[in-house]
Amino acid sequence: MPGAPKPRSRLLTVVAQDPSVRDPRGPRHRRILRARVEVPAEELQQGPGGYRVQVVDYDVSNDVYYKPCALDESGDAYEKKGDRTLLADPGFHCQNVYALVMRTLARFEFALGRRVSWGFYGHHLNVVPHAFADANAFYSPEDHALLFGYFPDRQGKMVYTCLSHDIVVHEATHALLDGLRVRFTEPSSPDQAAFHEGFADIVALLSVFALPDVAKVVIDLASAGKGRRRRRSEVIRKKDLTREALRRSGLLGLAEQFGSELSVVRGSALRRSVDELWPPSPRYYRDDPEFEESHRRGEILVAAVMSAFLDAWHDRLAALDPSGSGIMSRDRVVEDGAEIADTFLTMVIRALDYTPPVHVEFGDFLSAALTSDAEVRPDDSRYGLRRRLLERFRDYGIEPASAGDGAGNVGFWRPPPAGVEYGRTHFEQMRSEPDEVFRFAWENRDELELSKEAYSRVISVRPSVRVGPDGFVLREVVAELIQTLAVKARELHRYGIRRPAGMPGEVDVTLQGGGTMVFDEYGLLKYYIHNDVVSPTRQPTRLEYLWEHGYFRRGSAAFRRFSNLHRQRAAGQQVLSPEVW
Repeated sequence: MPGAPKPRSRLLTVVAQDPSVRDPRGPRHRRILRARVEVPAEELQQGPGGYRVQVVDYDVSNDVYYKPCALDESGDAYEKKGDRTLLADPGFHCQNVYALVMRTLARFEFALGRRVSWGFYGHHLNVVPHAFADANAFYSPEDHALLFGYFPDRQGKMVYTCLSHDIVVHEATHALLDGLRVRFTEPSSPDQAAFHEGFADIVALLSVFALPDVAKVVIDLASAGKGRRRRRSEVIRKKDLTREALRRSGLLGLAEQFGSELSVVRGSALRRSVDELWPPSPRYYRDDPEFEESHRRGEILVAAVMSAFLDAWHDRLAALDPSGSGIMSRDRVVEDGAEIADTFLTMVIRALDYTPPVHVEFGDFLSAALTSDAEVRPDDSRYGLRRRLLERFRDYGIEPASAGDGAGNVGFWRPPPAGVEYGRTHFEQMRSEPDEVFRFAWENRDELELSKEAYSRVISVRPSVRVGPDGFVLREVVAELIQTLAVKARELHRYGIRRPAGMPGEVDVTLQGGGTMVFDEYGLLKYYIHNDVVSPTRQPTRLEYLWEHGYFRRGSAAFRRFSNLHRQRAAGQQVLSPEVW
């Protein structure tokens, strides 16, 4: 006889934002803001170590192994522990990183409707909460690991980056994005260099705001005004909850404690994109050379998305006060804020499946978010998230990559070209077999505008099952095809591509292109999202950027090093040197 069904999830205590952020409500207002988050239940080893995440608590700076943490399946050992325990106990640090990484993985898999692999060969991501004595944290694909540092603050107390919700989720997102779009770390345009950083920031911030406990603190701080602590009440005045108050609530920055201890970093947080880039202006994206640095340029992406989130939350207040009394239920405001953040989080993650596999630009991401969200969530009338996203991106000078789908939906990807043939392919095999998808592409190479000179390869085939808010299931297959063409610089003109000024004709140039194919449940091509390998518009811009920043110099590195990128950002240095790619 089978035993009782095993639980599918469990609740674990984590630091809700950052140890420097205290709960302002009630008599215990100096307590660290914490939350209990839901993570998938699994059979755990000591560490903790599960089927996707292994916590390895080794300090390389001091050559010390800390005692592995053993999570008790019967409960949450840290639920009622005090702040001193949370700050000082290595066991809680292990639980904190394990829970946040697993929660982030679960959010990606929910949004994409399938299992998500890491960007390296293997099932386990190693998470090291006390990896080294340094003010840094980064994802290392070579080590299959997330590595978190620690350092003393101005008073000599230790700051642990593994206790920052933002930092942990940010680094976990790097590892997940690397698995979903492996070519996004390769040398390309300023947008692609910035996308990894900006997207990781967005996921981190929305993950925090999706916690109701955090949303409560945001509105309490916002409605109380600067420097005042609001007494808890079941109601809140609408006039106290302005857009400006929400924007300046103090929780829109990443890594509050980490940033406040680095004097070279602006303000009280490591990055406060929404506040710093307000009011929005196209000049940041189009004209300001400061925003060619990847973190800074990524902040434009963050500012656009988070401004749309705050607009949706603020505008929702009118629906919560239908009588016009000016008084609203505090719990309803919190509930809507967390729900909007969660919906936005699902939207931006799901958009990854609708981006091109190489040379992504912010406009591609915008079109991907608009299109993929409408596929699963056609009715956007409640919050108007797609409209607000389009408006805010345009405020920052970012236009969607697609003019529209031809049916009046601005920014949506267009349907595939007419004349696509299916007679010689088998859909059942196309759901999982790259060779079968390649046969489809080969049979339709003219319709898909594939270069006959380039080397072509299907690098992934991923079936997805997604459930919309109406309960209906959307089944898709998402496949990536890459094309590579190696030429001498002097040959670029043959393809209509302008050679960068000053580039010698004998320089070896590798052009990349390709497309994302999205098939419906009947095996028909719904969308073909592509950047041509010999694009006369994108390739010259890309080559000029890389030539200007030294990528083609002998000895330049081929990939970005996340450790260097983060360390140089923290030190206030430019990160466009060839050694950072």
